[in-house]
Amino acid sequence: MRPDGRAPDELRPITFERDYTAYAQGSVLVSCGDTKVLCTAMVDDDVPRWMRNTGKGWVTAEYSMLPGSSPERIRRETKGPKGRTQEIQRLIGRALRSVCDMKALGERQILIDCDVLQADGGTRTASISGAYLALHDCLTRVVQAGLLSEVPLYDELAAISVGVVDGVPVLDLPYAEDSTAETDMNVVMTGKGLFVEVQGTAEGAPFSRDELDSLLGLAEGGIRRIHALQREYLAEAPTPRSIGR
Repeated sequence: MRPDGRAPDELRPITFERDYTAYAQGSVLVSCGDTKVLCTAMVDDDVPRWMRNTGKGWVTAEYSMLPGSSPERIRRETKGPKGRTQEIQRLIGRALRSVCDMKALGERQILIDCDVLQADGGTRTASISGAYLALHDCLTRVVQAGLLSEVPLYDELAAISVGVVDGVPVLDLPYAEDSTAETDMNVVMTGKGLFVEVQGTAEGAPFSRDELDSLLGLAEGGIRRIHALQREYLAEAPTPRSIGR
């Protein structure tokens, strides 16, 4: 029996709340069980120096855990992001860029911020699923403002965690399972069923190919359900907002 009574292939309750803040062009509060992440997307009319005059845009991401997001206060990273934070925000940025047409975006940058308000496992995967929607809303509003002809996204994007706990492959691990898992894995996939990233680690004993296939199958099924929730969210377009100041 899992700590919260779920079946091995069952997701925690997932919700996406649009326009949680008033100023960002894309703002989504994603809740996955007790994990809550605020994902925002904002337009910058400039691009990194090394991309100027290329005719292409850029999507980048930052990630942070707020001090009160866990039972023990987390210190703010005032001297710059630490290793784990850098790893996660690079993952989020890579994942989002994999489904964005940078040439169609034009020479502008979309800045994604994923701030963990409450952490109970799966913060990086929740960030990716929520950031995709924030990015989509942001780009939709750029289109509404007449600055683009269409949303420059190739595909949908979502992510989920899987792992082996007490010898059983399980989907969407809360902290109680994540902290004791024999194998821990994060999977990022597109709506077409293509893999963007697979991060898997044997925390205890090494895992077999059969266990790997089982975990990927669990992840694929969970991500399909997240995509369905994302499509429900996107069925209604956001109301227009100003772009820039």
